[in-house]
Amino acid sequence: MNSFPMQDSQPLSGFHGPQDGLRTSPAAAAQFDACRSGVVLRSVLLVELAVAVAAMYVAVDFSQWSALLAVLTGAALPATLAWLLLICLLKRVLGRLNRAGQTMVGVLFGALGGVAGCAVLYGAGFLSQPPWWAGAGSGALLAAVLVTMFILRARSAMPASAAARLAELQARIRPHFLFNALNSAIALVHKEPARAEALLEDLSDLFRHALVEQGEVVTLAQEVELARRYLAIEQVRFGERLRVQWAIDERANGARLPPLLLQPLLENAVKHGVEPSVTGAEIKFSTERRGSMVLIKVSNTVPAGQGLRGNGLALRNVRDRLGLLHDLEGQFHAGLKDGVFQVRIEVPA
Repeated sequence: MNSFPMQDSQPLSGFHGPQDGLRTSPAAAAQFDACRSGVVLRSVLLVELAVAVAAMYVAVDFSQWSALLAVLTGAALPATLAWLLLICLLKRVLGRLNRAGQTMVGVLFGALGGVAGCAVLYGAGFLSQPPWWAGAGSGALLAAVLVTMFILRARSAMPASAAARLAELQARIRPHFLFNALNSAIALVHKEPARAEALLEDLSDLFRHALVEQGEVVTLAQEVELARRYLAIEQVRFGERLRVQWAIDERANGARLPPLLLQPLLENAVKHGVEPSVTGAEIKFSTERRGSMVLIKVSNTVPAGQGLRGNGLALRNVRDRLGLLHDLEGQFHAGLKDGVFQVRIEVPA
């Protein structure tokens, strides 16, 4: 395989082009997935907003409001974090309940959190007579709002998953790709039957993954294997015009991805890098584990004047599916610099 000069370590801020910055199982999403940093952040912000509005009903000026907000935050924030931690730890247990059961448990824990907040204020001397029922009611109400947020997110993931699945199938079953692959196999049957057999095996495996339900999550190792098969098929067609460099970190193989996530990126690399160029293009596929994160890069040289035309739909699909699976923990960036188009994905290890 040939290599080409590329600064993989350069910051993405140096790229010029669209920089976009996830799919969960509907069953898993229906649970309270409070272990994600994005969920924790949104939950804390919602509770803090509610506390800030509540303080406005009592305070007469800004200084009094800010002081009251600090006091209420000291009670509400620990209760909220405790609620999230408890829901996270009990995620598997809650997953065995139906939605009504999950909601009841979440609201009950919220009521207990409200009572705990009152206890904190009472113990700190801010309340002479704690309003236990009001605290329990407020905690239950806020918990109900958070539970509703989780349910709405679960429901939104279902049609998004279906739309993404349809887009995958449409992208996978491109007639000209299938015909070109079959024509390549036919041309090899008499001259190089072993290569023809290998090509058909790769094609069969590729379409099996595209057409058979894979579940909602696969490993990076599975995606890499599929990427190798796809590029092996295109290698027969383009020959020396397609030059591939692999840099695979085995420590990153366990990272979770939506199925067939990387395929559109490789198709874009071939379509917009190799096909338009008489001399072909260089494609670099790399994975690397960095601490608790896994970095995935797909890069290809682009003919002069080719630009970013035609990449938008596939990139949006990849970005959205990553967002549904990994929320704020997943990152997606894409850009063109110095004749090299690079897609960079970061996911939890």
